[in-house]
Amino acid sequence: MVIGIIGGGASGMAAAWAAAQNEQNQVLLFERQARLGRKLLATGNGRCNLTNLNAIAQGFHGENPAFAQPALESFPPEKVLAWFESLGLLTVSEETGRVYPYSDQANSVVDCLRFCLEKSNIRTLLGCEILKARKVGSQFCLETKEEKYLCDKVIVACGGLAGTKLGGSMAGYKLLGKLGHKSTELRPALVQLRSPWQGCVSLKGVRCNCAIEILKDDKLFSQSRGELQFTEYGLSGPVVFEISRDVCREAGCWEAKIDFLPQLSGEKLFALLDAKRETGLNCSELLTGILHNRLGRVLCKNAGIHPEPPISQLDDITLDNLANMLKGFYLELSEPMGMDSAQVTAGGVLTGQFNSQTMESKLTPGLYACGEVLDIDGDCGGYNLQWAWASGLTAGYSAGKETNDQN
Repeated sequence: MVIGIIGGGASGMAAAWAAAQNEQNQVLLFERQARLGRKLLATGNGRCNLTNLNAIAQGFHGENPAFAQPALESFPPEKVLAWFESLGLLTVSEETGRVYPYSDQANSVVDCLRFCLEKSNIRTLLGCEILKARKVGSQFCLETKEEKYLCDKVIVACGGLAGTKLGGSMAGYKLLGKLGHKSTELRPALVQLRSPWQGCVSLKGVRCNCAIEILKDDKLFSQSRGELQFTEYGLSGPVVFEISRDVCREAGCWEAKIDFLPQLSGEKLFALLDAKRETGLNCSELLTGILHNRLGRVLCKNAGIHPEPPISQLDDITLDNLANMLKGFYLELSEPMGMDSAQVTAGGVLTGQFNSQTMESKLTPGLYACGEVLDIDGDCGGYNLQWAWASGLTAGYSAGKETNDQN
């Protein structure tokens, strides 16, 4: 049986490996770029956060998040990690549940996957873009500019639109659309947020740990805690990615409320600032040792505190106002960055048109889909790659079910 897999990203490589476990299957893995797993190399800032020990169905989104549950239960994080270990990958987990290759290099993950696909019954075709997919009798005809390939079954693993500079495209949605499948609205997720506050430009590159709340018309929309990074256009970092989904999608007044020192009470913070009055330092050093120097000076300026006078000249009201601002700094938000900057696509092909147990189309027998092309996206921290592995392995095993038993 010939199984064609369109897309050589995370889910496509997992599907190819699973489909090829029975050597009677001939697997054709089509990748339009010059190498496999290009987007995978960029995940986790090049470290590749390949899964999360806490990645259960509650951490996923879409019109029907429950669709993801069967695949996640069949291939939970511990089973995925055992699979990677069998491929020769050593991993390490953090307290947050995030899992990385022990080498701290994403290319370790890609290399292990690439090597495991070097099997006699897997043919990898790089720089080979499938432009059309159509049903011809009981088979599928996959067409490139130059050639046509006949396959008994097809798995669409093209990924989503996010990260267009790294290969994100509309290809999967279009191919499945021609075969009768519909998609929901596509929008960026795990993405940076724009802000018109001019201080962002001065703080470009500055990182800090904080607690953040997103407010819409003064009502809490979402909240998180972790590392924040300022950019010239607004806010970035894991703490923002975790709460960026659906921010600024509706009209209203959107704000970020930032607590720069969530581990301290307001009273403790005031006491620290009060003690600074005994140092003899100027106000430019008021937050030295408390926050990043550049961040401290920008926030003091924002509070109307000039850098030249001695800290001893500041009165209690000024220090109390500064402490309150550090515990609740309000920053206007305008919009999320676009698909070029997003790590994941929210929305995708309707999951109701697929069997959640097998990833097979309910409309076209022998057609499967997995990974980001489907309307499933996960939380920040390895959830989306966990979905890629679980759905890819499920689709691959299912596509080869006539000659293969996943148990």
